[in-house]
Amino acid sequence: MTFKEKVNTLVEECLADKPSLFLIDFTITDAFKIIVNLDGDNGVALQDCIDVSRAIENNLDREEQDYSLEVASVGVGSPLKMVRQYKKNIGRTLIVKTSTENIEAELVDANDEFVILSWQAREPKKVGKGKETVQKTLELPYTDIKEAIVTVTF
Repeated sequence: MTFKEKVNTLVEECLADKPSLFLIDFTITDAFKIIVNLDGDNGVALQDCIDVSRAIENNLDREEQDYSLEVASVGVGSPLKMVRQYKKNIGRTLIVKTSTENIEAELVDANDEFVILSWQAREPKKVGKGKETVQKTLELPYTDIKEAIVTVTF
């Protein structure tokens, strides 16, 4: 078993004990720096990162392979990568990039195939001069999304 396979198995075993957490990204650099990024249905607490870190560290031998370990939650400005992340962010505002446009909209719903976005836009009136505010809704398949980031409002 390679070092990467061993670490991956340890991460999977630890996350099996914590069903609300899920793995977003896992890499091992050439210098054997292990980077584990997590997300959770209810967020990721510091204790969750500590538990995953200890589960990995307690089962690896530094005499066998010297390494450094970094376990963290995904950042606020990180793009959404998994369907599970979209589902947990229903009701929040996203900036969604497609191949043709950027949309800032509320995530109304998310299922396994697509998301439903809703936003207000200013469009020319159908009759007369000026513009009017219209409510727009879009059903967008995940395959059409290039990047989606949750916006933070204060």
